Amino acid sequence: MPGPVALVVVNHGSAALLDEHLRATAHGLDALVVVVDNSPTPRATEQARAVARAHGWHLVTTPNDGFGAGVNSGIAAAHARGARAVLVLNPDLALDPASARLLLDAALAAPRTMLAPVIRRPDGSVWSQGGTLDLVHGSTSSRPHGDGRVDWISGACLCASTEAWLRVGGFDDRYFLYWEDVDLSWRARSLGVELVVRSDVEAVHDVGGTQEHAGSRRKSDLYYAQNCRGRLVFAAHHLAGRQRARWVLGAPAYAWRTVKRGGRRQLLSGPGPLLAAARGTVSGAWYATRRRDPWAGPVAAVAAS
Repeated sequence: MPGPVALVVVNHGSAALLDEHLRATAHGLDALVVVVDNSPTPRATEQARAVARAHGWHLVTTPNDGFGAGVNSGIAAAHARGARAVLVLNPDLALDPASARLLLDAALAAPRTMLAPVIRRPDGSVWSQGGTLDLVHGSTSSRPHGDGRVDWISGACLCASTEAWLRVGGFDDRYFLYWEDVDLSWRARSLGVELVVRSDVEAVHDVGGTQEHAGSRRKSDLYYAQNCRGRLVFAAHHLAGRQRARWVLGAPAYAWRTVKRGGRRQLLSGPGPLLAAARGTVSGAWYATRRRDPWAGPVAAVAAS
C-alpha cells in the first residue's frame, strides 16, 4: 500500500512521457501516483489509461480547464486517499526517486512550507531555482534574490503538505496556463507558508517537451497567448489601481519580449507568435480592467471550514 504521500501529474496527450519520466520517479517509491488526464482526444486518453493501468496508477479524467485546475483535481483525489504530502510533476520532468523522497519527507516534516528543487535543462544549465517578481515592470526571473530568498517557485516541480495546500487554497483556476505558480506562491507567502528551494535536490526539465514545437526554440502559440494573459490576470487580482494600470500599459512590450524567447527566426514562417501574444494581451487587458475579486475557490472553502 502506498504511504501517506502522492505524486500528481497532469497529462495532456503525453502518455509516452509518463511512461518515460513518471515511471522512473515512482520506481521503488512508496507513494500513490495520480495522473490527471485532460487529453484532447479519446485516443490520447486511452493511451494514458493504458500506461496508468500498467503501473497501477490512479487515473482521473477531467475536461481541459487548464493546468491549475488539473492539479487541483489530482491533489483532491490524493487527499481523499489519505496523502499528507504531494509532489506535483510535469510529464517532461525527470526526478529520481531518492530526490522525490527528500522533497516529500521535507514537506511532511515542515507542513507550512512549499518546496522545489533546482531545475536544470538537459544541457545542465539552470532553468529555475526559484524566482523573483518585479512589481514595477511586471516581469519575473528564474533566479533568487541575492540573499537566496525567492518570490515564487515553479509549478513544474512543486512539493507541499496537504495542510499547506489547503491553507493556500490550491491553484487559482482562472489562470489557464502560466503565472498560476506565481499567483500560488504570492498567496502562500501572504499566508505564512514559506517557499523553499532545496539546492541539494535537482530535476531535469525537457523544456517544452509537451508542446507542439518540442525540439525547437519556437514556443507554442498557447505559450505566447497564455503567458501574456496570465500576467494581467495576476495584476487584476493582486495589484492596486495605478500599479495595475502600469502593467496594462507595459503589456505590449512584455508581449514582444515573450515572443522573442522563441527567437526572431520563427517569424520568418509567419506572424503566428505575434498574433497569439496579441490575443493574450487583449484578453488579459480586458480582464484586468473588469475583474478585481480575490481567489475563493472550492479548495479554499475547504481550508476555511
